[in-house]
Amino acid sequence: MPAPELLSESAPSSDVPDVKDLLAAAVTAVGGAERPGQMAMAEAVAHAIESGEHVAAQAGTGTGKSLAYLVPAIRHAVAAKKTVVVSTATIALQNQLVDRDLPRLAKALEPHLGVEPKFAILKGRRNYLCLHRVQTGAPEDPEEESLFDPQQLSGLGRQVKRLNEWAEETTTGDRDELVPGVSEQAWRQVAVTARECVGATRCPQGTECFAERARATAGEAHVVVTNHALLAIDALEDFQVLPEHDVVIVDEAHELVDRVTSVATGDLSGPGVEAAARRLGRLVEEAVADRLKEAGEALGVLLDDLPEGRMDVLSPALGTTLAVVRDTAHACLTALGPEKKDADPSDMGARKAARTALDDLHDTAVRLVDAFAAEIAARTEVVWLAKPFAQEGRPSRPPTLHVAPIGVGGLLRGTLFEDRTTILTSATLTLGGSFDPLARQWGLPAEDAKDDKLKWSGLDVGSPFDHPRSGILYVARHLPQPGRDGLADACLTEITELVEAAGGRTLGLFSSMRAARQAADELRDHLSHPLLCQGDDTTSLLVKRFAEEERTCLFGTLSLWQGVDVPGPSLQLVIMDRIPFPRPDDPVTSARQRAVAAHGGNGFMAVAATHAALLLAQGAGRLLRSMDDRGVVAILDPRLATARYGGFLKNSLPPFWATTDPQVARGALRRLDAAAG
Repeated sequence: MPAPELLSESAPSSDVPDVKDLLAAAVTAVGGAERPGQMAMAEAVAHAIESGEHVAAQAGTGTGKSLAYLVPAIRHAVAAKKTVVVSTATIALQNQLVDRDLPRLAKALEPHLGVEPKFAILKGRRNYLCLHRVQTGAPEDPEEESLFDPQQLSGLGRQVKRLNEWAEETTTGDRDELVPGVSEQAWRQVAVTARECVGATRCPQGTECFAERARATAGEAHVVVTNHALLAIDALEDFQVLPEHDVVIVDEAHELVDRVTSVATGDLSGPGVEAAARRLGRLVEEAVADRLKEAGEALGVLLDDLPEGRMDVLSPALGTTLAVVRDTAHACLTALGPEKKDADPSDMGARKAARTALDDLHDTAVRLVDAFAAEIAARTEVVWLAKPFAQEGRPSRPPTLHVAPIGVGGLLRGTLFEDRTTILTSATLTLGGSFDPLARQWGLPAEDAKDDKLKWSGLDVGSPFDHPRSGILYVARHLPQPGRDGLADACLTEITELVEAAGGRTLGLFSSMRAARQAADELRDHLSHPLLCQGDDTTSLLVKRFAEEERTCLFGTLSLWQGVDVPGPSLQLVIMDRIPFPRPDDPVTSARQRAVAAHGGNGFMAVAATHAALLLAQGAGRLLRSMDDRGVVAILDPRLATARYGGFLKNSLPPFWATTDPQVARGALRRLDAAAG
């Protein structure tokens, strides 16, 4: 793809100031101060772009890493007439980049570059409202009627009516701009995937299409901000999603493997197969569709009787049923025939939706059968059966087969690192003091590998915080080892004493929602400070209240380990109930551990301990969010002090001053509480 016309007007390379001068101008414009770590990172990013060697840059909170990678990225885009893609894991960081950082940078750098840097945000097509689907209505989805009661379907209708009204006034069609939001079921009625889209040239609304407008804007931008999921889709699909680019910056890179794995996971259920058959409607002969419907019914009955969990053996019955689903889906595709370019757009939309559903069914059935073809040690994919239940004990979704890659390193290596210069950054990239644990998962060689054509380096630019003077790491060595029967009384007592000493001001991070709820239920009436628990309200509102009410406590699980940014006296104590190892029965994690062990490695350390170290570091990172913050990180799991792997985990944490003495921890918290007033 040739460079967009806008980029061809950019200044030549020789006219572009160096990174140091541009960063100084940017920092001055935003009212900041020069930070050595920020400058070191900016120079490392610039070197990576110029040399083509990848870099992993760990930059702690307060380093200013966004400017450190955006300045050299913009410089390169302007000088080389290229587009740079910045990928994030969270909407919050996307919004920060597009709404705050990039507008200020563009204004600050324009006088020095001689051109105004352009930027855009690009999301997957399903994030944008489809005007054609709004006009014609979504194809009938019989699965909705089977999963929701009449009251829910009535609420769904009200949400769809609201979406149709919103379609008349929105200028972007971006789902994230709809406040309050709507359910996933409602959004499906007005959105399409890339493969369901009839195409801008064939669609009556093609010239007004929100997704096409977003793509056109991105095609003219120097910097395109997207998410890890779309980055993965761009790598996995056989069609181009992102604009042509030669540099990728992966922020929140510690999330990359999980996000790519999620995108690469396929699923298959009986009702899903039946819904695809009904969606065919009058598009094929009834007898052909009926055979697929019968295959779906057979699959549903069979999955109802199977135990959930990872599958290492494909039973003859399931193998036969999957083969029937595969073959009948293929027969339906054949009966559906090729796309007709002169077809009516409404008919074309229905055919596209049916073809997409059938393709997914067929390809997933093929993956499920093929996953068992090799010996266990040589398998590249893992299969498991999930039977999710709602809180009332009723099934929330039908029993569903899932298939996922055991590792995504090969995929990332072949579609990302071998094709483009990549900068990976996060506040947490070194685990056990090394970049190698995450590098292996990304598909990069060991940092000191000599014979690999992929060259990369790791850079830890540190943190502006003085961790030993600002925080204490307290490990409750005297507590019993965590068990499977919930929090022990001694653990609950410990939490109570720590919270009281801190005067509230506590973020409780628990390894499961069950543990968070137990702690909240048993302690709420015994604490002299308000206690909020995740699930009481939306997480964003709970965090807002926690930040505003200084003596409040907030207990929760996974999203709070990584998603809370509360500087100041509202947060002076972070409690973690246990080392957050993945569940032993987690199908993907257990399969990855087994694969590492089959190749002579230590599966526990490479997978489970690495997972735990990453979450521990992220959780501990909630404590210090500004230069004036002080506090205690309390880990109520004695294994951190006693187990052989404890050293690896502690080396993954910020270098706080450490103690196992509860009196020391409580005394520090009382002094901080008194100082905060």
